[in-house]
Amino acid sequence: MGDLEIRPALANDIPSIVAMLADDPLGAQRESPDDLTPYLAALERLSGDANQHVVVAVRAGRVVGTLQLTIVPGLARMGATRSIIEAVRVHADERGSGLGTRFIEWAVDRSRSEGCQLVQLTSDASRKDAHRFYERLGFTPSHVGFKLLL
Repeated sequence: MGDLEIRPALANDIPSIVAMLADDPLGAQRESPDDLTPYLAALERLSGDANQHVVVAVRAGRVVGTLQLTIVPGLARMGATRSIIEAVRVHADERGSGLGTRFIEWAVDRSRSEGCQLVQLTSDASRKDAHRFYERLGFTPSHVGFKLLL
């Protein structure tokens, strides 16, 4: 893993990021690699927020993973700051290589350095392999999540 670089995402990374987001049954229904305009606008908005970290993993000059880490200051838990890991994707060629573990370790380490007392994430109920992966890394399935599409 010594040849792996984790760095902030740049505009020219967007095609690779969107391709990874769309490369599964769920993402194929909600992502559109044909029009990158909304993704570029979102990255610009996120890049201007110090609590947002959209990063990519790069190996041999190729984007092979992405995730978003959001830092959330709060009142609950005696004013604890938490982080939320979102949109974790590893390129199909890299699955099973340890990249996912390295990526989540990066997010947890960054969360600690940001003063977070809790790291949380959600995973679609259908992603059973992902659930086993997160549990292996010490995450516990402690909550039931809900969403409301607007």
